[in-house]
This record gives sequence, C-alpha cells and structure tokens, in this order.
Amino acid sequence: MRKFCIILFIVFSICLPSIAKKEIPNGEKTIEYLNIKWWDNYKDEYLKDNLITVYKNNYDLKNTALKIQENEKLVKMQFANELPFIGFSGDLNRDLQAPRQQFGDMQIPKYSQYNYLLPLTAGYEVDIWGLNRFKTKSMEQQLEMVKQAQRATYISLTSDFASDYFNLIKADKLSQIQEELIKTQEKILSMTQDKYETGLCTINEVLAEEKYLTSLKEEKNKHDLTKNLLKESLKVYLANNEDEIKYNSYEKVTVLNNLPKEYSSAVISNRPDFKQQEANIKRIGFDVKAAKREFLPKFTIIGQVGLNAYHLNELFHGASQFLNLGVLPSMDLFSGGRKIAFLKLKKFQYEEALNDYQKTILEGVKEVNSGLLEYKTANDNYNESTNRLKTQTKIYTLAKEKNEIGASADIDTLYAKEAYLLTQKEEVSNKINLIISTIGLYKAAGGVDLYKAEENL
Repeated sequence: MRKFCIILFIVFSICLPSIAKKEIPNGEKTIEYLNIKWWDNYKDEYLKDNLITVYKNNYDLKNTALKIQENEKLVKMQFANELPFIGFSGDLNRDLQAPRQQFGDMQIPKYSQYNYLLPLTAGYEVDIWGLNRFKTKSMEQQLEMVKQAQRATYISLTSDFASDYFNLIKADKLSQIQEELIKTQEKILSMTQDKYETGLCTINEVLAEEKYLTSLKEEKNKHDLTKNLLKESLKVYLANNEDEIKYNSYEKVTVLNNLPKEYSSAVISNRPDFKQQEANIKRIGFDVKAAKREFLPKFTIIGQVGLNAYHLNELFHGASQFLNLGVLPSMDLFSGGRKIAFLKLKKFQYEEALNDYQKTILEGVKEVNSGLLEYKTANDNYNESTNRLKTQTKIYTLAKEKNEIGASADIDTLYAKEAYLLTQKEEVSNKINLIISTIGLYKAAGGVDLYKAEENL
C-alpha cells in the first residue's frame, strides 16, 4: 500500500501544478434582469406585482434558466478534460493453456490457473500548448452567450407584458368613454326624433343620427374585444388562467418626464445582442487557437498501481503489488486534411462573427434612433392632444353655461359633450402611446434605466 500512495503522490504532484484553478460560475441572480427600479418610474404597484409574478411563473423564463444550467454543466464537462482521471477496472479470469508455449528446448506443459488483477489507473494529458484550456474558455463564452440570450428574453417579455398592460388600461378607458358617447348619442337621437315628429327636421337627420349611433356601438364592441384579448394574453405571461388581471385605472397612469432626447451610439453596448456578438467573437477566437494546437503532439502521463496474484490468499502479499509510470506521446502524422479544413472552417466562422458584430452595431443604433423618434413624436402628439382637450373642455363648459341660462338648446350641449368625449379619446390614446414608446425605447437601449443609460459606458 505504501507504493500505492507514492504513485498517487507522484501523479498528482506532476499534474496539479499545471492546472489553473477555475471556479465554475454560478447562475446569476436573474431578478436583476427584471430591473424593478426602472419599472418603479411608472408608479404602478399593479404593474410591478404582475412583473414579479411573470418572473416567478412564466414558462419561457423557466426554460431560459434551464438552458443556463445546461450550459454550466457543459463548461464543467469540458473543464474536466483539464483534470487528471483515476479509474479502477478489476479482472478475475482463469487461464486454460495448452502445451504450446516453448522456450528453446523447454516446453511448458498444459496448465490452468486463476488470475486476480486489481489495478488503479491514473492519467493526465499535460496541457503544454493550452489546447484544453482554450476549449474550456470557448465553452465559457458559449455560456455567456446563453446568459445574454436569457437577459434578452427577460427584457423582451417584460417589455411586451408592460405594453399589453398599458394597452389594456387604454382599452378599458376607451370602452368607458365609448359607453358615455353611446348614452349621449342616444339622447341626441331621441331629441332628433322629437324634432322630426314636430316637423322641425327631416327624416335624413334622424337616419344620420341612427347610423352614427350604430357606429359608436360597433366601436364599443371592438374596444371590449381588445380588452378581453389583452386580458387573455396577459394571463399567458402570468401562467395563470384563473385569477383576474389586476390593473390600474387610467387616471392613475403616470407619464415619464424629462427623458433624454438624445443618446450616444455607445448606449448599444448595453444590449444583449451586442454582448452576445462580443462573446461569440471571443468564443470562435479560442476555437481558432485550439484548432492550431491540434497539429502539435500530445503528452499523457499514465500511472498504474494495484495487485496481481494467481492465488487469492497471496493477493495482499508484497510480491503481488505492482506499479508503473510513464509518459505517452502521441501525434497524428496524417489525418487526410481534416485538421487543416477544421482550422480554415474556424477562421471563416471568425470572419462571419466579425460581420455579424458590425451588423449588430448598425441594427442597434437604428433601433435606438427609431425608438427616440417614436418617443419624440408620441410626446409631441400627447402635448397637442392635451392642449386640444383643454380647449374642447372650455367649449363644453361654455355650452353648459349657455344652456343653464337658456341661451342654447339641450341638443347643442349634447353635441358639445360628444365633441369633448371624442377629444378625450384622442388624449387617452396619445398618452398611452407615449408610455408605450418609452417602453420600446427601454427595450431598444438594452433594458437599462433610460435616465442612466449612458452611465458607466
């Protein structure tokens, strides 16, 4: 047994100093990808609570977590190639030999015997050229790409959920306004019919009011359909078909103020696809280095220690112990051009990755600029509709005051109210569109706080 300990000490004293200590990265806290601090800017507790439920329940997000774990195991599997291996393979057999072995004039007669072999084998491929290290680094970059894909999924899902959430608030509010419009139009129709019966208007005016009423009811049905469809969509995100969707009232919706009107092109470095392409270039770079080192010889240290006896009662005697240690060099002298082709393949892939990297930069800048343009336009439209609503509110107020003093008919007040409600619908749409444009810009900028997007670049 002393020899057994000595051989193990020799193998590990040779192997272990050449192995760089490497901690396999643990899974990141994906709650950070949710970026709750950013969503706090909207001052909507229902939105935040729903996003946390999405984080806990959504099946797409659960699958991304599993992909991270899968790739972490792949990194560990590759890293294992940098470590020594120790194995045991016992053997018990009985030899039945015919008298055919001969040494000069001496012939070995027929015999039979048992053979007990209990070897412990240790080996290590000395990574002189760093081949296995480069392969491990390549797998680590592959893991980083998967992590960025997970982050991209978080940004996309949360942004899409938030957009649907605010569209639900819009649809609900538009449905309420539409209901008020229908009630107002029904009163107008009733008054028009009374006027027709007294001969103060034509039948065409009555028919026109009836037609307008049906169009208002049709639009109300569309708003209700949109609202119900959005609720079903949000339930899929939440992975919950039983509970009702909780959402804020339109009156409590907050518009983000003082967002930057311009961003530098460096902001795209926050985007997951940009980081993915960076990791991909590094990954293929390591693959190219590994492919070059495939042409070099390999050296494997092999050691074996164990017991070998022909009689069971002698198995643990000193004479039955054995050990051996050696270095096994190996090198492919001819592989049919496979290694050269593989190296060229990796070089082509590296050039392709560089092209994809440049394309990602262009697309990222385009999406950020497009998001900024949409935000500016939505902001201008919202300001214009707000001013128009203020004006229409004054007109409606004046109409009511004139009606109260008998200076105008009731139907004129109803027409003014109808115009006010139609303007309010435009203001509601523009307000929610402005909020959704900020979500789109958040997504284009890589899921970072838009107020701090250029910090630490």
